[in-house]
Amino acid sequence: VQLQACGGGLVQAGGSLRLSCAASGRTVSNYAMGWFRQGPGKEREFVAAIKQSGGSTYYADSVKGRFTISRDNAKNTGYLQMNGLKPEDTAVYYCAADALIATLRWDKLERISSWGQGTQLTVSS
Repeated sequence: VQLQACGGGLVQAGGSLRLSCAASGRTVSNYAMGWFRQGPGKEREFVAAIKQSGGSTYYADSVKGRFTISRDNAKNTGYLQMNGLKPEDTAVYYCAADALIATLRWDKLERISSWGQGTQLTVSS
């Protein structure tokens, strides 16, 4: 499945932004979707993931309560709603997809089957 992320930008601390991840190529509803981010000088890290049906979601502790992952399988699109943004949220955000939610949550990044290009989020203080 091919993924394309968009929606990044420059936001003040405390603000909100929604990222989108458009999927194509295969039946998107067969894939769990996730978001990762890579801050300056840091390794890429897990942010959130959602199961194929959208019934279960998972979050990194650092974003829990502020970020919401969702998906619309009819539109082949995943979303990451980000509220209460902090300067430490500044990063390039990547969407990803895999047949197994566990791969998104726990496995090595190179084992994830599909990645979108990154979209930059900058949060100013």
